[in-house]
Amino acid sequence: MADQKQQEDINPWGLKSWTYLSSLRQQSPLIQCITNFVSMDIMANTLLAAGASPAMVHSILEIPDFTPHAKSVLINVGTLTPDWLPAMKAAAGLANQLGKPWVLDPAAVGASSFRLKACLELIELKPTVIRGNGSEIIALSMASIGSTKGADSLHESSDAVESAKSLAKSSGSIVAISGSVDFVTDGERVVGAHNGVPMMQKITASGCSVTALIAAFVAIDPTHAFEATASAFSVFGLAGDIGMELAKGPASLRMHLIDSLHRLDQDTVLDRVTITNFS
Repeated sequence: MADQKQQEDINPWGLKSWTYLSSLRQQSPLIQCITNFVSMDIMANTLLAAGASPAMVHSILEIPDFTPHAKSVLINVGTLTPDWLPAMKAAAGLANQLGKPWVLDPAAVGASSFRLKACLELIELKPTVIRGNGSEIIALSMASIGSTKGADSLHESSDAVESAKSLAKSSGSIVAISGSVDFVTDGERVVGAHNGVPMMQKITASGCSVTALIAAFVAIDPTHAFEATASAFSVFGLAGDIGMELAKGPASLRMHLIDSLHRLDQDTVLDRVTITNFS
């Protein structure tokens, strides 16, 4: 009976999250990141701290040789230019051909028609996961531009849940929304990850970094991208929770978040990961 009670007390999402994180540390998968200039440093350091192997390879001339070696591909349009878009499409297309997962971060998608058109074209290449803030997910779902603060959101994550469900159904992708609660949906199921602190929003490219961690977790288990995405959200948020206990502001939180991600142990993950069902 004691063993049964102990098993019942185990946090199932904590167990899932630890499985992904520990497997990531053991396997150290190569994650190809075609991302914006602002995020490259923190994204690479996030992946390294978690146990993955990042590569910021974005030249179209390297895609045919390099992308087949990657376990997953991340595409972030934060500093999008016409020169980069062909490489993004080539990498996404090749990932699909090879049966590898790829993740789209539609940064500031609602800011311009060029950016929106590029993201809609990328979605046609069937990303495994789309991760954005509330405003980005709403803009993608409506396929329209509008009021914008660039990469900052004008909406709460909860405002975008229905848009995310619609986008997931139309695209076939898992859709993830960052915010005070991080939501994940496949169009039917919805879960929310509750870890994380508001000051994380004061660290530039923190959203880009969690997208990178999602790409790494999905690389471990592409057939369960929903669970991998929710787990990545919560693990990254938990590192922020712990980092905030030591931080004095955004700069020190950035440092302590990365350190905390590197140092996360099984007991902490099992005890503190908080993911709940909303459907």
